[in-house]
Amino acid sequence: MVNINELTNLCDKLGCRITAECSLGEYVTFRFGGVCRALISVNSADSVVEILRYLKENDIRYFILGRGSNVIVSDEGFDGVILLFGSDFAKIEVNGNTIKCDAGALLASACVHAQQSSLTGMENLFGIPGTVGGALYMNAGAYGSEMADIVVSAEYIDENCEKRFISREDMELSYRHSFFSGTPRVITSVTMELSAGNADSIKAAMNDCMAKRSSKQPLEYPSAGSTFKRPEGSYASLLIEQCGLKGLSCGGAEVSEKHSGFVINKGYATCADVLELCGMVQKTVKEKTGFVLELEPIILK
Repeated sequence: MVNINELTNLCDKLGCRITAECSLGEYVTFRFGGVCRALISVNSADSVVEILRYLKENDIRYFILGRGSNVIVSDEGFDGVILLFGSDFAKIEVNGNTIKCDAGALLASACVHAQQSSLTGMENLFGIPGTVGGALYMNAGAYGSEMADIVVSAEYIDENCEKRFISREDMELSYRHSFFSGTPRVITSVTMELSAGNADSIKAAMNDCMAKRSSKQPLEYPSAGSTFKRPEGSYASLLIEQCGLKGLSCGGAEVSEKHSGFVINKGYATCADVLELCGMVQKTVKEKTGFVLELEPIILK
């Protein structure tokens, strides 16, 4: 049971903003979802430690949310507390060839800082709509690049609410997976190492990357990005297209006509619509091709 008064007093002490009974639709890129008991916009690693300790001591469910670009929120909402890693926890520091970011910093903002500092290595990640912490959590990537290529270290909070440091070698980075995935470990900062480059060339590469995204992906509609992980030996979008599922819809959810790897919100989709549609796609693809498609976004319920 969430005691809003106690939680509000704690947040006031830490200087963190809190909203009770907060609708989550505006905090996720799919633009739907129910209400959480409270949403706290964290402002530092120390604040996260204090809040996590309180939540664990009081047996309160919690979830770490960044940009919400890889999350599907239940229509019934979340019976717990959301810790929002957003603009209040988004500092970016450039030092030589390294960039250190708070976990709530947008990956796109880190890319811009790199370009302005004539640092190359992040161009292909430009346009991924998430935070740096979220990108490391799932080892996000695009166009042949991924976080594993540039990250050198991170700071995180472990299962016992203790601050820890980890180097890249111990992060267990693989396709859409890291040492943090599916664990209570909370990333608080990420340090990346890039190479010296030409600012104009880097900007041109970033613009090219964004143009490719815009031409191939349904960015005009709310979604959670790529809906299915790449199965070994094929591509989700190819399998879905081969099965004739492009344009398949359920309520307000639709398999994008522009890119079949995306399930989009046509403007009135619910979580139930999306999950039912995803289930239909998974069933058909398995029956027709033998491939098992696994959802990429996290389902919050």
